[in-house]
Order: sequence, then C-alpha cells, then structure tokens
Amino acid sequence: MLVRLFAVLAWLACSLSVAAAGELRRETVASPHLGRDFSYLIYLPDGYQPGTTYPVVYLLHGAGSDEQAWSQQGQIQQNLDSLVASRAIPPVVVVMPGCVGCWWVDGARDKAETAFWQDFVPAVERRYDLAVTRAGRFVAGLSAGGYGAIRFALRYPDRLAGAAAFSPAVYTETVPSFSAARSQPPFLDANGQFDQKAWDAQNYPQWLPSYFAQGHRLPVYLVSGDNDRFGIAPETMKLFMALFARQPDQTELRIIDGDHNWDVWASALRDSLVFLLKNAPPPQVATPRNSVVLAGRGPQRP
Repeated sequence: MLVRLFAVLAWLACSLSVAAAGELRRETVASPHLGRDFSYLIYLPDGYQPGTTYPVVYLLHGAGSDEQAWSQQGQIQQNLDSLVASRAIPPVVVVMPGCVGCWWVDGARDKAETAFWQDFVPAVERRYDLAVTRAGRFVAGLSAGGYGAIRFALRYPDRLAGAAAFSPAVYTETVPSFSAARSQPPFLDANGQFDQKAWDAQNYPQWLPSYFAQGHRLPVYLVSGDNDRFGIAPETMKLFMALFARQPDQTELRIIDGDHNWDVWASALRDSLVFLLKNAPPPQVATPRNSVVLAGRGPQRP
C-alpha cells in the first residue's frame, strides 16, 4: 500500500513539475551594427501568453562564452522554474544574448553596445510581449557580463530598473595579466597589444559622474566569491563602496564562499532575481497605453 502511495505521489510531483516548466528557445535577430545575426536564448515562463507583457531580464555571459552558457552550466531553466513556481519572483522572461569576446562595448571589431540597444533589444521586444518601460526591464551578468551589466546600468538608467553583477571584471586600475580583457578585441590597440586607455575609457568609473548627476537610482546587487582567483572580490567591494556612498538603500553586496565559477554564479542568480524583481510590475494584458518610444526607435507595439 505504501509503495503504491509513494508511486502516486511521485507521479503527481512529476506531473506538477512538467506543468510548471518554462520553455527555452534559441533564436537569432539580424544586427546591422554587427554585420551578422545576434544569437540568443530566451526563457519563457510556464503559461506565457502573447498579448500579456512580462518583466524581462537581459542576462549576459562572460568572456569566451556564448548565449548557451547559462543554460548549459548555470541551470537557468531549473532555477527559473523553481523561483516562478514558488512565487519567489513573478513570471518573467529572461533573454540571454550571445556576443563572444565583445565585453558588451563598442570596440574596434564589434559595435556591441550599439548593436545591443539599437538592434537586439528592439527586435526581441517586437518578437515577444516584454515590458518596454524601464520599470519592467533589468540586466544582469557574470564576469565580463557583470562588467557589461554595470556599464549598462550606469549609462542607461532611464531604460533599466535594476542590475546584478556576479564576479564583475571591473578592475579600476591595471588589468591583471591573467585577465581575458588583455587579449580580447575591445581593449587592444592597432598592434594587438592591450590598451590601458581603451580600458579606462570604457570602465565604470568613467560613468559614475553622469549616473549620479541624473535622477534615477537603480537597485544594484553585487556578488563575488571570497576565493576568486582573479582578484575580483576586492574590486567588487570598491564598486559597492562607490555606489553605497550615494545610494545605500539600493545597493547590496554578497561576498560568498567560492571561486570564479558556476557554483557562485548559479547560486547568486536566485537571490539576485528575488532582489531585482520584488518591485517589478507583474505580467499584465497589453493596452495601447503601454506603447513607448526608446531612444533611437519609433513607437513600439502596444
């Protein structure tokens, strides 16, 4: 009898888990600024309904990875399914763009920052029913993607409602010899050598004055492993102090046990999404009043 009962309970648990499963899709959009397609993975929550707008998180990968990193190594679908099913976060769409080695900036090889905002985001927002106001749009990333997420938060606070960065590669001074930034296109000079001036021109301290000069303050969630072999924990603390001094109630820091790896990033994602999405607008039926204009774009679909 007990065996049969356990079998029934297992079947019910399996059925519930299947019913609550979101969907992962791999797609592309054309990017004139890159001169090639922009590949991405997108997570749609269970029950996704066209005609209902959802909050969206743009989740950026690190140097050397691509759009599949979060699904292959970060257990993204399992984490999101669990968070949504438990109501820790509202149903949310998560978009994972792929841009290998671009560091999410406009470099000599790829105009990645321009492509992201002028090609990629508008195309995905036309294809899916996503929030097109800043209140429902968020960004997060790991390592080089954390670097990119912080830059986007500081440069585009009028387009985003919050940011999270995991082990962000935000070296404020000389980039260490073991960092991938020293060998990747955005920060190389014409001779293929690392260009410190290019790094300084793109890095977050450059954008702090303009961020603090405007009116929006973005919640920011920062995480680093205490044993990060790339020395990122103290750099994350520097970033935290720079933000905490001006927005103490909207800046969170976690130094956790771990290295520069997926054990840190996968676990950090869960708490960061709870933090970012606690004030996000829930999914809502689209109306013409939801139509907005993003800088450089025409009116979007309702």
